[in-house]
Amino acid sequence: MYNLSCYNPGSFILAGIPGLEKFHVWIGIPFCVIYGLAIVGNGTLLYLIVVEDSLHEPMFFFLSLLAPTDLILSTDTVPKLLSNLWLGSQEITFTGCLAQMFFLHFSFVVDSAILLTMALDRYVAICFPLRYTSILAPQVIIKLVVVIVVRSFSVILPDVFLLKRLPFCGTRIIPHTYCEHIGVARLSSTDMSINIWYGFSVPVMTVASDVIFIAVSYIFILRAVFHLSSQGARQKALGTCGSHVCVILIFYTPAAFSILAHRFGHSVPRNMLILFANFYVAIPPALNPVVYGVKTKKIQDKFVLLFTLKKTQ
Repeated sequence: MYNLSCYNPGSFILAGIPGLEKFHVWIGIPFCVIYGLAIVGNGTLLYLIVVEDSLHEPMFFFLSLLAPTDLILSTDTVPKLLSNLWLGSQEITFTGCLAQMFFLHFSFVVDSAILLTMALDRYVAICFPLRYTSILAPQVIIKLVVVIVVRSFSVILPDVFLLKRLPFCGTRIIPHTYCEHIGVARLSSTDMSINIWYGFSVPVMTVASDVIFIAVSYIFILRAVFHLSSQGARQKALGTCGSHVCVILIFYTPAAFSILAHRFGHSVPRNMLILFANFYVAIPPALNPVVYGVKTKKIQDKFVLLFTLKKTQ
């Protein structure tokens, strides 16, 4: 019975942010505000894209995929964080832990793939403007979406089975606010080298390949832009890429910093690493709608029109 309970643990304890227990109530406030902004911002963005015919273009369709993926990323972690900080609800079932881990990593890989697809969209729009709608036809977009989902699902699903095969006979306290693959695997009382190899290298290499292809796309984009004869045409072409570049930086820069900090930042306090990890899953979903609302004139105009109509009614 003891061995069976090792392979089927009832629950884990999420330790929260150790060392900052007396500040838990105050720490939860900015996360609650950021999460509320993410829901309102992404919900408004999705509404505008759905109801406005002028936004029914490939670029905005990909943006409409990014918004719900961002909401999954933040919803998967922030509500449990708030219940931990405000209500002291630290327990999470083994099944709930696996589900949280899956959707956390799945949404991250999907986000990365969508950013790559949006880079492809900008490449086609600038380098082949006359063939833009024919190259990115609806059937092509549907195929791209299917590839994104299948690839992400195939990459992350093995993590679930790699964790289920491990025995957890020792401590079941996770020194974090949410479940992530390597953090849970470290609680196991057996060899977890396969988990470390697959759980770290495969998703990282998948995302790294996205970053490489995004960089290649922008090399071709810049090459095409600087061959334009008009200065105004150059500025307009670069302007259409501005919001996408900002979102790329918001998404990948904290991820790179988090990976490097966990790998080399041994002197960084554990609670600071946990805080940063939580801000990373909360802030990009809240900022992305703001970036596109400020940088994309079509969305900005529709956003202003939406609230102007509401005030006049």
